[in-house]
Amino acid sequence: MAIVLAAGLCSSCGYALAGRGSFLPETIKVIGIPDFVNDTNFYQVEQVLTEKVRSEFIGRGRYKVLPQEAGVDAVLKGEITSISITPSVFNDAQQATRYVITVVAKIEFRDVHADKVLWQNPSLVFREDYDVASGTTTVTDPATFFGQETNALGRVATDFARSVVSAILEAF
Repeated sequence: MAIVLAAGLCSSCGYALAGRGSFLPETIKVIGIPDFVNDTNFYQVEQVLTEKVRSEFIGRGRYKVLPQEAGVDAVLKGEITSISITPSVFNDAQQATRYVITVVAKIEFRDVHADKVLWQNPSLVFREDYDVASGTTTVTDPATFFGQETNALGRVATDFARSVVSAILEAF
């Protein structure tokens, strides 16, 4: 009876949580993520996006993240090539209440020791809808939008970071 009970406790159904694994080599323990390059007109967007990507890797728990390329096992480089905002929903007064924010970036994740690209996307497009706080006027300039919406850049950066890190770790 004890053997049957022990076997039952040790067995599993074969299911596992999605999104927790990684295809990365076991040798990668330390990841360098230097500040992304900003090719947009939006001031310091690269700092916010870079920091959120670093935080997302740290949140996954398996990797130590450093802000430099030296002394690491892998390097993630990013370049923000454009940010656009397009109104998508309007109220009765014809003011935009929802916008589609599109961030286009070049991302490369390289194994430093093997000098091999593990994952890259030279034209990563991140697109998401965001509501505008009531009372905000119509804007189509990213600097104006992010200036009026204090949390908008943080929300975009968090969602962008999740998208990038998931793509790298899950090899999509």
